[in-house]
Amino acid sequence: MKKIIVTGALGQIGSELIAKLRSEYGTDNVLATDIRRPQSPTGGPFEILDVTDAKRMHELAKAFGADTMMHMAALLSATAEEQPLFAWNLNMGGLVNALEVSRELNLQFFTPSSIGAFGPSTPKKGTPQDTLQRPTTMYGVNKVAGELLCDYYFHKFGLDTRGVRFPGLISNVAKPGGGTTDYAVDIYYKAIEEGKYTSYIAEGTYMDMMYMPDALQAIVDLMEADPAKLVHRNAFNVTAMSFEPSEIAASIRKHIPTFEIDYAVDPVRQAIAESWPDAIDASAAMTEWGFKAEYDLDKMTEDMLAELKVKLKRESEAS
Repeated sequence: MKKIIVTGALGQIGSELIAKLRSEYGTDNVLATDIRRPQSPTGGPFEILDVTDAKRMHELAKAFGADTMMHMAALLSATAEEQPLFAWNLNMGGLVNALEVSRELNLQFFTPSSIGAFGPSTPKKGTPQDTLQRPTTMYGVNKVAGELLCDYYFHKFGLDTRGVRFPGLISNVAKPGGGTTDYAVDIYYKAIEEGKYTSYIAEGTYMDMMYMPDALQAIVDLMEADPAKLVHRNAFNVTAMSFEPSEIAASIRKHIPTFEIDYAVDPVRQAIAESWPDAIDASAAMTEWGFKAEYDLDKMTEDMLAELKVKLKRESEAS
């Protein structure tokens, strides 16, 4: 990767991915794009792009001289359930456009899948890399179709497509954005600001999670991996930890002993969570390109609380 165009650059992953890529490859070598303008400068090149506009996408990638496309634009799980047709048109239409532009310009291609690509009939513990995928959400349907489509473009056109299945991602930069696992981000904000949190996910509901620094490193490592070693191309299982709400609360209490948690379960997001695996097997990613996560729950909690305290104090002083 030398010249990278990123779609959805202001989203949960994209907002931090562009900073990571610019630190690795140079500020001017990463073009951030999104459908809206950033509230503050992104620190490098930025262009407006609606990913359903294939012509505009092609023009930007060609003018920039891109050799890599990272397609991050998507509507997330809970939001997609509220607007399923819009989610299909955005998630699948945008992906087809990104793949076509990458094929036309011979770009290396990355897009993330998700544990949302699994469903109730998927084995919930030790979920294999290759297994039954029958999701019951529009987001999950989009992700399964996307995985297959990326495989198709590799086998049909020789396009260098790569991707991972992300678990819930926890960030100290981007705020929750409509995902089922976002409780695991919001809980840290509430712990600092209010000392208590009401979880919309029921106690005892396990889900795979990963701290954002590990997720960003996984993207870079996969894209830099020797293609000859990749048995799988797309949708590598990756994970760092699996926990349920009371366990993350217990980790927070090691730093904020008075922290309290209670529950007001959201039936929609709870049903989505219950359809996903409890813990997935990431051995294929470990074997084929050396995937390794650095953060467990307690290490992540310590870093999240430290970073958010600084961030929230800064925001308070600025307001």
